Amino acid sequence: MVTSSGQFAGGRAFLPTVAVLFVLTLLVAAPVRAQSAIGFTGGGSVDPEQGYAGVFWQSPPIGGRLRIRPGIDGGFGNGLRLATINFDINVGFPLGQSGWELTQGGGPTVAISRYPDFPEFKDTSAGFSYVFGFAHESGFLTEFRIGSGSVPQLKFGVGYQVKLK
Repeated sequence: MVTSSGQFAGGRAFLPTVAVLFVLTLLVAAPVRAQSAIGFTGGGSVDPEQGYAGVFWQSPPIGGRLRIRPGIDGGFGNGLRLATINFDINVGFPLGQSGWELTQGGGPTVAISRYPDFPEFKDTSAGFSYVFGFAHESGFLTEFRIGSGSVPQLKFGVGYQVKLK
């Protein structure tokens, strides 16, 4: 209760009570540790038809469920060497209490092409890709990537990510 002078009635007891509650909250609350991750993927692509392997880094959640996930993939086969550099912003949606989450996002992609049979031909181009898939808290993940521009039109792969401490 506030008195007419603007002070709490029994004000001397109010401040220590708040201090004790604050300290108890700090002692009881579990520390939140946002973790980044490094991951490895591999699979196949369509147009061009290739196998690929890649690595990515994933940031801790930013402002809720958003994560930044840059990565690089190396494609091989069909007489072409293709490196793609992805700058993705992804969001994850937990699927109940299963430990799985639906992930989706995308961003700009840079593609670097080389034909081993024609060493003088090198091409660097840009495009955009959309990625969606599923990730389990154990680290296992699957993903599909749809590209536009001069990047692979469809990639499908599996992978594993390790949380960094």
